[in-house]
Amino acid sequence: MPMATVYAALSIATLACAVDLRTRRVPNWLTFGGAAAALAFHVVSGGASGAAHSALGWATGTALLIAPFALGGLGAGDVKLVAALGAWLGPGDTFWLAMYTGIAGAAMAVVVAAWHGYLRQALRNLWLLLTYWRVSGLRPLPELTLSTSRGPRLAYAAPILIGTIATLWLR
Repeated sequence: MPMATVYAALSIATLACAVDLRTRRVPNWLTFGGAAAALAFHVVSGGASGAAHSALGWATGTALLIAPFALGGLGAGDVKLVAALGAWLGPGDTFWLAMYTGIAGAAMAVVVAAWHGYLRQALRNLWLLLTYWRVSGLRPLPELTLSTSRGPRLAYAAPILIGTIATLWLR
């Protein structure tokens, strides 16, 4: 992997984390701009195969996080951020990015819930959600979506940054 790709992915993930921690939003100019820059870089450095590699990475990032978004558990900016990072990393590394991000996100969610005295309620909510899905099928539980939940919030760009670092380090 070219060092330019490593630096670009780390820069985008770090900037997104900083903005998300401050504003609880991941800006479109960063996600779409990052994806467009990745596509341009890969076209220049690898031609048509570079473009395909970038596009498949973007599609992989989108595909892996679209279900949590559709179920109300993840923001659109987080999906677009992983897709943009996927455009830099390609499909294989994007799979690992999503896996490491999920692990980091789960660990951070436990810490944030415990810090705010919400861990017991969070575990009850998780049990309720799993029971709801078993009975009603895989669809959003209106009381437990990002827009309606009263629990503490996790700026998910932070686990995405950790997932990016782990992906680049462990490759």
